[in-house]
Amino acid sequence: MKKLLASTILGLSALGATSGVALADGHSITACLITKTDTNPFFVKMKEGAEAKAAELGMTLKAFAGKVDGDHETQVQAIETCILDGAKGILITASDTSSIVSAVTQARDAGLLVIALDTPLEPINAADATFATDNYKAGVLIGEWARSQLGDAADSAKIATLDLNVSQPTVDVLRNQGFLDGFGIDLADPNVIGDEDDARIVGSDVTDGNEEGGRRAMENLLAKDPTINVVHTINEPAAAGAYEALKAIGREKEVLIVSVDGGCPGVQNVADGVIGATSQQYPLLMASLGVEAIKKWADEGVKPEPTPGKAFFDTGVALVTDAPAEGVESISVSEGKDLCWG
Repeated sequence: MKKLLASTILGLSALGATSGVALADGHSITACLITKTDTNPFFVKMKEGAEAKAAELGMTLKAFAGKVDGDHETQVQAIETCILDGAKGILITASDTSSIVSAVTQARDAGLLVIALDTPLEPINAADATFATDNYKAGVLIGEWARSQLGDAADSAKIATLDLNVSQPTVDVLRNQGFLDGFGIDLADPNVIGDEDDARIVGSDVTDGNEEGGRRAMENLLAKDPTINVVHTINEPAAAGAYEALKAIGREKEVLIVSVDGGCPGVQNVADGVIGATSQQYPLLMASLGVEAIKKWADEGVKPEPTPGKAFFDTGVALVTDAPAEGVESISVSEGKDLCWG
């Protein structure tokens, strides 16, 4: 798996372009990248992948981002700008996966190809295509791993989930529900966070996907029940914040933290014992493939196809840990470092 992912990613990751700067051909194809923020390392790497592929293909890339995770209005304005600028396609990680649909529809009606990256829209077919990690599988993997680590004690676990934001974007729901499913908790509505009635769940709080939010959410849930011993986090910055909150009360070695992303700092946190295991995804690959798809749409009028049997194109996921669990496929921290996206 390491060789397959590494060769795929390296084949798409030559670096060098500057977003928003037209290339030598004044009539080059323009693509837009709209991310939730421009500070999260995940989206930074996504931008690098899009820039590199655009440079390779002789395209112009214009990059936009929300001011913070959840900044829906800025993303709507970016879509309107891309339409007016005559872009051929938009790659977007939506902050509000349902409210963005009307703006996406306007773009598609204007002839733009719209591809959701990482975060499916609601409904998923509101975009022309989705290139993403199987986020539900990513959650299942860390849930299964956490349950295996606890053994019989999993039946009396005290679980906290540190999620993204109150709008419950699809990526947030998929990871949360996948984790609970993998841990062995019966789901209520799989499209909603926080409606399960399992006594092991202490509660959920939102983090905005950053370290300070993770610290704050962890403190809130510890105030509710200081005996929490399993923590699911939406991403690794939130996990780092949760760890700091636990460390402040001397419980950092007593609580199992699992997460999703697989960035280099997050994989290092697995090595350091901050995170027990993380599900690694490949944002550079998502963005590179997205730019290629816009080029093909502009040249040939052909839209990308989903992975057979799925409603999206699956860009892969791998559980990273140095404490493998029987029956749960994983790669080592060393392999995760080789594949991490920065």
